[in-house]
Amino acid sequence: MSAFRRFLSREAGAFAQFVKYAVIGVLSTFVQIVVFYILAATVLKCLTPDDWAVRLLKLPAADISDALRGTYFFVATALAFCVSNLFCWVLNRLFVFTPGRHRWYVELALFVAISALAMVLAALAGSWLITAFGLMTSLAALVQIAFSFALNYVARRFLVFAH
Repeated sequence: MSAFRRFLSREAGAFAQFVKYAVIGVLSTFVQIVVFYILAATVLKCLTPDDWAVRLLKLPAADISDALRGTYFFVATALAFCVSNLFCWVLNRLFVFTPGRHRWYVELALFVAISALAMVLAALAGSWLITAFGLMTSLAALVQIAFSFALNYVARRFLVFAH
């Protein structure tokens, strides 16, 4: 078995497991960011003219209150979560963790529940940072991603998958 195939296997060791988790986390984060900004720029117009995404990516800005922007941020985050979470579960199951601690549907339910808890806590924190301090939407999204990443790894490693 080649070194790369050994690395991709679930028996590759704790360090390789964390590296694969981080890579899948980056890919899942990319999926979440893309879905979030598609929604934030089109359906749930919650980007302001001073937002990084508006300035760098030339996305459309909206003139809305911070309260409404905080609500739209929460909804866009929740929808992006659904897409990226399914993507993440499939890849983690295939390449990172060993399934088998629970039946697949229990595993998926735990995976989603833990991810949902982390997402809700992080989205509430981001929404609060927007409404309380006027924090830029993109910066609130970065805070949300970092918080979710740490909580999800620990919970998935020890509660969802076999090891």
